Amino acid sequence: MLDLREYDLPLYDGDAKDAGDAPALRDEIRAADGIVLGTPIYHGSIASPLKTALDYCGFDEFEDKPVGLLTVAGGRFPTPSLLHLRTICVWLRALPLSHQVGIPNVSSVIEDDKLTDEDTRERTEKLGKKVTEYATLLRREPTDPPTPG
Repeated sequence: MLDLREYDLPLYDGDAKDAGDAPALRDEIRAADGIVLGTPIYHGSIASPLKTALDYCGFDEFEDKPVGLLTVAGGRFPTPSLLHLRTICVWLRALPLSHQVGIPNVSSVIEDDKLTDEDTRERTEKLGKKVTEYATLLRREPTDPPTPG
């Protein structure tokens, strides 16, 4: 898991694509078979640290890579930020999954840093499983037969 707070990522400048920890971040993302992007919602969209991190990335990091989307809101309506995140992923040529998780009123379903709501936990776990499933399928060689599941 990557925590963007651990990376020095100045505001993106197209003339300084390797600023701060951007090369290390790109290496980590490029090495992943699948990704779950999670973000809190601010003013109806994704958090600026995530947008900055994604701006430092490109096709080499995301093309044909399955991506799960997860947003959390302090209030209601996490959906607009999921749409924004999906649009960014499509522009990066990633494969955003149809299963996504938007958690409204997040403080009501988290206690001691753990999900307390069974439905939210199940949806979140399913998201991780779906990303893993698609990453495994995409990693197969084209001549490999599918593994029965």
